[in-house]
Amino acid sequence: MSDAPTHEISPRALRARHERGDPAVLLDVREQNEWNLFRIPNAIHLPLARVSVAASEALANFPEGEIVVYCGRGTRSVQAVEMLRAQGYKATSLAGGIAAWIDAGGEVEE
Repeated sequence: MSDAPTHEISPRALRARHERGDPAVLLDVREQNEWNLFRIPNAIHLPLARVSVAASEALANFPEGEIVVYCGRGTRSVQAVEMLRAQGYKATSLAGGIAAWIDAGGEVEE
């Protein structure tokens, strides 16, 4: 990983954005088996290993909007944010991942 600053948003701040009608595109970079268990509603799934090669296809409908990337605990999403920013996307990591989202009362679906 680089020494570039980490771009993060807290679960609380993300929930507040959703509540005021300012949602971001959610990108789940967990593995398929993790995605199958539960996910944040309306998220797009793209495992971390595929972000560098498939982001343009997965995010084709969202070329200019902010992308909030999440994983289990916030480590993989930081890596994905670096890759996405290198490709020109406005990407932010969900601090603490989906675990912190759930702890903050965020909704998930199965």
